[in-house]
Amino acid sequence: MKSATLLTVSFFLFSFITNLPLIFSKGAEQVLDTNGNPIFPGSRVYIMPAIFGAAGGGVRLGQTGNSTCPVTVLQDYSEVVTGLSVKFTILADVSTGIIFTGTELEIEFEEKPACASSSKWVVVVDDFPGGAWVGIGGDEDHQGKQVLSGGRFNIQKYDVAYKIVFCPEVTAPPGLCYDIGRRDNNENGRRLVLTNGDPYQVVFVDADATGTTTV
Repeated sequence: MKSATLLTVSFFLFSFITNLPLIFSKGAEQVLDTNGNPIFPGSRVYIMPAIFGAAGGGVRLGQTGNSTCPVTVLQDYSEVVTGLSVKFTILADVSTGIIFTGTELEIEFEEKPACASSSKWVVVVDDFPGGAWVGIGGDEDHQGKQVLSGGRFNIQKYDVAYKIVFCPEVTAPPGLCYDIGRRDNNENGRRLVLTNGDPYQVVFVDADATGTTTV
């Protein structure tokens, strides 16, 4: 058993060390929460605006349009509402277990509505102003709308905080990615939407160390 454990640890250390040149050559850095602590896969965090106050509160779920289930990701108007906690999963065959800027991720809410098939973030395309927005679930949760089947989220450094980016699997030109921004359409919250150059500047708050209001 000890030999197997040592072998596993050695493998991950080797993977981490051999990937360091690639990580630093791209200027990547470890993603931190507001306490300056690293965020790891499975950590519970709230996604909050980098500017406190009029910028509003955290992200949560809401019903929009003709949906009967809260499957749209919204940012709350109130700065005292942290919203729902999320966790990140690294999408890599071999992972160091560390979330760097640029690491391909799945994002999902810790809590799932009973009426939704999944709490994982997806990008939905329909006739909403702007064209594409962030929801949860799959095709069955967004009848009549196109749910992008491929694509990855990642976190990028933006000014003194961060932004979330979505990179579709197929784009023209190849490798095109979109910033996640916000759009207010009087839906009791601001939708998270795909934008070109208008990102929502965010920070990550440790959900186990906060005493602010959730939804």
